Amino acid sequence: MTSSSIRSRPRRATPHISVRVAHTLLGGLAGVAWLVLPGMTHDGGAVVVEARAGAVEKAAVQEDDSSGADLVLPLLAVGAAGVIGGYAYVRRTRRARTRTTPATALVGPWTPSTDELDRQARALLVTADDCVRTSREELGFAEARFGATPVAPYARAVRDAEAELTAAFRIRQQYDDGIPQEPAARQHALAGIVGRCEEAGRRLDAEAAGFDQLRALERDADEALKIAEDRFRALAARTASVESLLAGLRRRYAPSATAAVTGHAEQAKDRLVLATLRLNHSRQAADRRDPDLAAAHLRTAESAIPQAAVFLDGIERLTTELAAADALTPAALTGAEAAIAGARERLATLTEAPAEIPSGELWARILHSDGALAAVRDARTTGPYDPLDGLRRIARSAAPLTADPTTGVLGAAALLVARSAVAGAGDFVATHRGAVGAAARTRLAEAERLLVEDPLAADAYAGEARDLAEQDVRVHGNPVEGAAAHESGVAGAIVGGVLRDGEAPGSFGGPRTRERRARL
Repeated sequence: MTSSSIRSRPRRATPHISVRVAHTLLGGLAGVAWLVLPGMTHDGGAVVVEARAGAVEKAAVQEDDSSGADLVLPLLAVGAAGVIGGYAYVRRTRRARTRTTPATALVGPWTPSTDELDRQARALLVTADDCVRTSREELGFAEARFGATPVAPYARAVRDAEAELTAAFRIRQQYDDGIPQEPAARQHALAGIVGRCEEAGRRLDAEAAGFDQLRALERDADEALKIAEDRFRALAARTASVESLLAGLRRRYAPSATAAVTGHAEQAKDRLVLATLRLNHSRQAADRRDPDLAAAHLRTAESAIPQAAVFLDGIERLTTELAAADALTPAALTGAEAAIAGARERLATLTEAPAEIPSGELWARILHSDGALAAVRDARTTGPYDPLDGLRRIARSAAPLTADPTTGVLGAAALLVARSAVAGAGDFVATHRGAVGAAARTRLAEAERLLVEDPLAADAYAGEARDLAEQDVRVHGNPVEGAAAHESGVAGAIVGGVLRDGEAPGSFGGPRTRERRARL
């Protein structure tokens, strides 16, 4: 009676390959035995050695024996090689029969697609930018406590990370502009972005442990708490005066002039509410001798306080910029009128000969600039207007009529407008970085790069960065539900990147440091 396992085994029409190989080897070994025993005969089952007489016959027999002995080693080598080869063949055949992949399939290293690399590059740009910003903020508190010399290595690490991130943003901007065009080169560019961002994170992570030892928040947070509380009180004292300043701007200028700082005072208060709550929690945790919790609350407060300062500083800076733009507008109008007059003179001397600018195009530029100047004059005389927007219109309309729009009064006007736009976009990204994506940050980085080289282009990139960032915030929506989260400042803190995943605060370091702290 056969077992079920034997019955279930499939029948084969031909013998197994190993059996055939074994038969072949046995036959080979039999042949070897026949060759190495040439002088033996078989008689009735006993081996009889033939006797030979005479010295010549004995010598002949010895010669034959030595010849047979000489064949032993080569034949044994051939037999061993045959055994090894047969065994390897059997093993290879069995593997080929049991594997599940096709025999011709070659599995190489995994290579991400362009879309996968693109998503990874955008995510790493956001993460690296957040790490650099948070590290820079905490570095400021450390320098306030210890001075510049002890924190110099960590400041250098932040600068190195910023340099890597700047290069990554530059590559990304070129990539978004379609440079390079070849698919392989574009994939290489994305890989370069990934590498730059990872290097920025590694540079910060390498110094995070030393920075933690310097600050020693988990061992003694008292001095750091005092510094944070002093900054908090100074900002709280400024809030009322900044609100009054903003109200004055709204009475004096057009609504568009203060649109960039709309809600800044309220958001500053929101961050200060979070800061005061976390400072109190930190004090209480320290009193309970829970240093880890005290340090976590303190880090949250230290992230909220700089953002409150950004909101208040933005209102004060805009006040100065609007006043400067208002004072510069008459001179800018005069400079633009001179540019128009020069263009009219060139237009009058143009002939049918080829010119750098066709007469029709030059005439269209003159008309456009004339119209822009007329609109600015009318806005200044008929009611509240936006000085920065007026300067922007003057500089942009007159730029095509001048040889170098970055010099003279028109260059000064363009630079003032661009600085204001870049600073405003930077403030928005910094205080909403929990929701802002890679595209807005890339445009902001390009605007900062071009600020002095090409103010008009920098202004355009800054405007695009602000628009993209605001769109990201709208898409992100309300991060939490419930009035308590909004009253405590948690909702604003999540959008601002102060809190990640609801509770984890930021700290000095790169992605690995953030992950480690999130697990604590």
